Amino acid sequence: MGGVLASRNGGDASFDQNYDITWGYDHVKSLDEGRQIQLSLDHSSGAGFGSKLSFGSGFIDMRIKLPGKDSAGVVTAFYLTSHSNNHDELDFEFLGNREGKPITLQTNVFANGQGNREQRMYLWFDPAADFHSYKILWNQYQIVFYVDDTPIRVFKNHTNIGVSYPSQPMQIEASLWNGDSWATDGGQTKTNWSHAPFQAHFQGFDINGCSDHQEPNVEPCYSTSYWWNTQKYWTLDSAHQRAYENVRKKYLTYDYCSDRPRYPTPPPECPQ
Repeated sequence: MGGVLASRNGGDASFDQNYDITWGYDHVKSLDEGRQIQLSLDHSSGAGFGSKLSFGSGFIDMRIKLPGKDSAGVVTAFYLTSHSNNHDELDFEFLGNREGKPITLQTNVFANGQGNREQRMYLWFDPAADFHSYKILWNQYQIVFYVDDTPIRVFKNHTNIGVSYPSQPMQIEASLWNGDSWATDGGQTKTNWSHAPFQAHFQGFDINGCSDHQEPNVEPCYSTSYWWNTQKYWTLDSAHQRAYENVRKKYLTYDYCSDRPRYPTPPPECPQ
C-alpha cells in the first residue's frame, strides 16, 4: 500500500526532500535554502529534475516562472511520466517566443504509449513575469490540468469505450531544453543564443500524491482515503466548469479533437 507524501495543506518542503537533479547538474542552482530551483539553458546544455518516488494518483502542483525576454525555441516542461515501453505521460510544455509575442502552453496526454493529443493555448498573463501554479489532478475518474485555480483541460476516464487511460505509476519531472526544431512557429523561429543563459524557476516541492512504489499497479492509490479521489474530484463543479468553458473559448488555439485533416473521424474520447 502506498503512502501520502504531503498533507492536504502542504508544507514547505525543500527540493532535496522529494526531488533529485536528473541531468545538466552544472545548470541547476538551489536558491532560498532549497525552496527555489533555477534551471539554466545555454548552447552546451539544459537541465532537469525528477521526483524520487513514482505516484499512482494525486493532485500534483508546481509553481513556475518561465524564462523572460526573447525565449523563442526554448521549452520549459513540467510533466508526469511512467518509465515503461507503452508509457503514460501528462505534459505541460511551455513554448517560448520572440520578445513581445505570447508564450504557448501545450498540453498532451499519453496512455499506453499513445499520444498525439496536443492542445495549445495562450495564457491570460505573462508567465515569465511571476510564479504561477500549474497543477495536474489524476484519479480514476478524470485528469484535469489547471493553471492557478482554472481548469484548462479535462481528460475523462473512457476505458468503457476502449480509450486507454493513464494508470501506470508516474514520476514527476521538470526540464528546460532547446526545442527550436519544432517549438516556435513549427521550428521556423530559432533560439537566439545571444540571450543565453535562459532561466526557469521552480517552487513548491511538497507533493500531494500516493506513492505506490511497492506495487506493480496503482489500485491501492485509488482509495478514497486520499482526498483527491473523493467524490468532489470526480467531475468539475459548476463554477469550475464555467471557468473551463470560458478559458477555452477565449484562449485555446489548437485542439487535436477538432483537427479534421489529421483526424477525419474524431478520436473516441473527443466530445461528439
